Amino acid sequence: PDTATVLRGGESLRVPAEAVQAGETLLVKPGERIPVDACVLAGASSVDESALTGEGLPVEKQAGDEVHAGSVNHAGALTLRALRPRAQSALAGIVRLVGEAAATKAPISRLADRLSGVFVPAVLLIALATAATWLLLGAPASFAAGRAIAVLVISCPCALGLATPVAIMAGMGKGAENGILFRSGAALEGAQGAKAVILDKTGTLTTGRPAVVETLPLALSLEGLLQLAATLESHGNHPLAAAVLAAAEGHAPQEGVEGFRYLPARGICATVGGEPCAAGNAALMQELGIALPAAQQALADAWADAGRTPLFFSKGKELAGMMAVADPLKPDSAEAVATLKRLGLRVLLMTGDNARSARAVARAVGIDEVEAGVLPQRKDARVQELQREGLRVAMVGDGINDAPALARADVGIALGSGADIAMESAGIILTGHSLMGVTAAMALSRTTLRTITQNLFWAFFYNALAIPLAAGVLHPWLGLGLQPAVAAAAMSMSSLCVVGNALRLRRVRLPRPTERPASPPTPPNTIAMTSITIRIEGMMCPHCERHVARALAALPHVVDCRAEHAAGTATLTTDAPVDERLLREAVEQAGYTYRGAQEQELSVPRGYPQEASFFKQ
Repeated sequence: PDTATVLRGGESLRVPAEAVQAGETLLVKPGERIPVDACVLAGASSVDESALTGEGLPVEKQAGDEVHAGSVNHAGALTLRALRPRAQSALAGIVRLVGEAAATKAPISRLADRLSGVFVPAVLLIALATAATWLLLGAPASFAAGRAIAVLVISCPCALGLATPVAIMAGMGKGAENGILFRSGAALEGAQGAKAVILDKTGTLTTGRPAVVETLPLALSLEGLLQLAATLESHGNHPLAAAVLAAAEGHAPQEGVEGFRYLPARGICATVGGEPCAAGNAALMQELGIALPAAQQALADAWADAGRTPLFFSKGKELAGMMAVADPLKPDSAEAVATLKRLGLRVLLMTGDNARSARAVARAVGIDEVEAGVLPQRKDARVQELQREGLRVAMVGDGINDAPALARADVGIALGSGADIAMESAGIILTGHSLMGVTAAMALSRTTLRTITQNLFWAFFYNALAIPLAAGVLHPWLGLGLQPAVAAAAMSMSSLCVVGNALRLRRVRLPRPTERPASPPTPPNTIAMTSITIRIEGMMCPHCERHVARALAALPHVVDCRAEHAAGTATLTTDAPVDERLLREAVEQAGYTYRGAQEQELSVPRGYPQEASFFKQ
């Protein structure tokens, strides 16, 4: 922010953020950005640090915790003590890193420029040598001059000069048609040589907006749980309130809400219809004396292992239900990662988010190399490490914390929905939200550079054939030669061929997300689910059944699991499709052999999840 509220002489003053000194006391209201790095003196709130750290969910802050410039205060008012001036904040350090990275990046030399520097003097020498040779052989001066002029005309480097810029213009135009903006020809050229790509998580692989991904009603029906959630969250400013309210859309809040309290780092409490109700984490339930059955605790642990945040809802002294909140993956993230691997790229995931969430996302999209909890400086350093290994590096991100790595990488790719500094640091900007734009940019860059190489080859191949003919090498034996007018026509045709080859880029087909058939409408009062039957080899007894069921039940979206050793199968019920690779890994890690799976769409009654055998266990 440009300004900050500072307590000076017992008065609150609005001053420029650059004027805040270390040790001064600041006031930050809900919804405001924090102006400098500071320590919390009083108050409690949740702070959105996603732009700086990549942490997808707001972080709870209370007295004694440190907060950073540029993060957003969500829920409560905070009194802060400035730790250092704005110029020395973590955000300012990121800006300095960006400047250093941009300044040290070497300019890309143009192959055509280097070739022209040799070709043009060489042609002049060949023309002079041609004239001198014919004069020495006794040919008339007009004939010798004609041969020299024909050499100069036919070798005029128009085709050579057009080979690169026309292809780059065509490639950049094709990219713009598909939402890929190349800031320069260097960015277009740099993408084709990339051998490693580093992906950010929040906002890149995921949507960057927390959402409820699973709901489990217990003491209440599904409608009752959603109405209770809407009632509690509509009266507060809980960090995950927006996600819960979106899930409860269409369920009107109840009347008669009293005694509303926000409990930092735990949740919210209120009296609804004369009964005490609460929404929050397991610590809040324990504090209120709400018992968590073993099955529900196991489910909450499984959600947490999958990178989700479990929310508990209570009414009276009963656990009313549970919700899992997560930063959902973009629909085509796994497909984009698979396509990048097919292009021969080494794919890495680096995020400031916690390790559990990072590993869950990496498993879901098929990334093997993961680093979590990293600061912007570490992303920048990792890019340099890969470059020292001899790899050209592409960096994909959207946050302030990605900006130094975007500037340092051989090619930086920023999503158009990201922070301004990220887009300013990147060489390629994707106007859409889809990660498939990255694969399209890589494919387009490779095709464009291949076209440039073809143009340069044909330009030199043409000259290698035409120059000796124009010089009259065959004239003494066959009487063949080229007049200057014919040489000019041939030179024009070579330029037209180069331009025509470059314009073929307009018809290039770029990678796009796979078209998925629309799901049929779900009947009223039912939930769309998927039944997956897995063939498993090696189960010998009921103990093996339990072992397999436990391994599969821990996967995301699984709401029911049954294994039968006699049939050699396990049957899952899921609320969303599950990647077959995850099924294979779960079975093999349990010590059994995976033999394939079949899926079938189901429509089940809305009460089904609370009656599922997995939850009864």
